[in-house]
Order: sequence, then C-alpha cells, then structure tokens
Amino acid sequence: MTPPLPTTPDAGHNGNHAARVLAHRRRTTVVQWIRRTHGWFGLWGAVLGLLFGFSGIWLNHRNVLKLPQAQERTRAQLALPDPVPDTPEAMSQWLQGALRMSGPPNSSRIEPAKPVAWADKSDKSAPALTQPAHWVFNFGGPNETVQADYWQGNRSVGVNTTHNGFVATLTSMHKGGGMPLAWILLVDTLAGSLIFLSVSGVALWMLTHRRRRVGLALFGASLAAMLAIALSAL
Repeated sequence: MTPPLPTTPDAGHNGNHAARVLAHRRRTTVVQWIRRTHGWFGLWGAVLGLLFGFSGIWLNHRNVLKLPQAQERTRAQLALPDPVPDTPEAMSQWLQGALRMSGPPNSSRIEPAKPVAWADKSDKSAPALTQPAHWVFNFGGPNETVQADYWQGNRSVGVNTTHNGFVATLTSMHKGGGMPLAWILLVDTLAGSLIFLSVSGVALWMLTHRRRRVGLALFGASLAAMLAIALSAL
C-alpha cells in the first residue's frame, strides 16, 4: 500500500497568517501605549479635576446648594499724588505701589473719553457734553481681589476689596478670576488632557471591545443630547 504523499504548506495561507499576526501585534502595541498614556494624563489632571468638579457642581446648583461663600467687601477712596499719573501705564504702576500689590494688574479696562449718550443733540448751541476717560485695574488673586476705579479728572481712586472664603476662592479659581498667567496655562493643560482622555477612551473602546455598534450608539446618543441642549439654548 502506497503511503500518502506529504502535503506542502500553502504559501498564501502562511502569508495571510503572518500578516494577521503582525497586525495583531501592532494593535496590541497601540492599545498598550494608549492605556499607559491615558493613565498618565488622568493622573496629571486628577487634582485639578477634583477641584473643577467640586466647584462646577456648586456653580451649576448654586441656587439649591446654599454653600456660604464668606465674602467680605470693603470700599475706600485713595487720594492721588500731585501730579496725577496721566497715562494708564503710569497709573497702574503707581497703584501697584500704593496698594502694596506684589505684581502688576491682572487685567485692566481702558475706556477713552466719549460724548454722553443722553446729551440733547437738537440744541446746536449747547456745548458738547463729554464723559471723561474711565480706567479700571484689577489686582489680587482667588482669595482676595482689589479693583481700582478711576475717572480722569478726579483727585482720588475708588478701591473695592473683596476677601473670599474657601468656597468663593474655589469658585474664583474655577472661573480664572484674578489668576496669573501660570494658572491659566496650567488649566489649559487640563483642558488638553480632557480632550485626550475623551479621544483615547473612545479609541480604547473601539480597539478592545467587539460590540462596537453599542459603543458607537452610546457615543452618538451623547453627542446628539449635547447638541440638542446647546441648540435649544440659542
């Protein structure tokens, strides 16, 4: 009896198998990298996420959650030197020293002189009424804010000081009120982390779950709900 002839491997089959193995390895490498990076980004934004989560819940429900802000406001008039600083730059420098601020204003609003809106324009002989220039300078940080209000021509500056309690300080940090550039850039990194976490989360689901239609349906429903709420508010 003649023994059966040995079969030769199918080159095409082996090639397809090797391609599938290589694709699986690449897929595994990508999934592992996304998981590691996802975890590091989540760890980086964990503390800031807790801060923004707590203050965000309070801001969304501040009419129901009556948490005490413990804000203390004071008003005062600060006499100007002679001669009076005649430019916004000179005024901000003088205010920084007079108010004993550690840095320049966080923000300022400079409104030039302009005609008043309530002037009687029908009487051509009446002199034109002009509103003087208005300069506003904001100093301080999340726990204390100082606003200096100056109308050009006055001999004093109005100073409004607000001392914030714990909850009010967290709220100011959430809104970025009175925060330096370093804090704004730090929050920008958190925003970038949230974007990456969202994209990487969707990618991990698509790469590690077979029920992709369920994931796409859930993602689509979330996107549709967000768009519906956003458009209804317009």
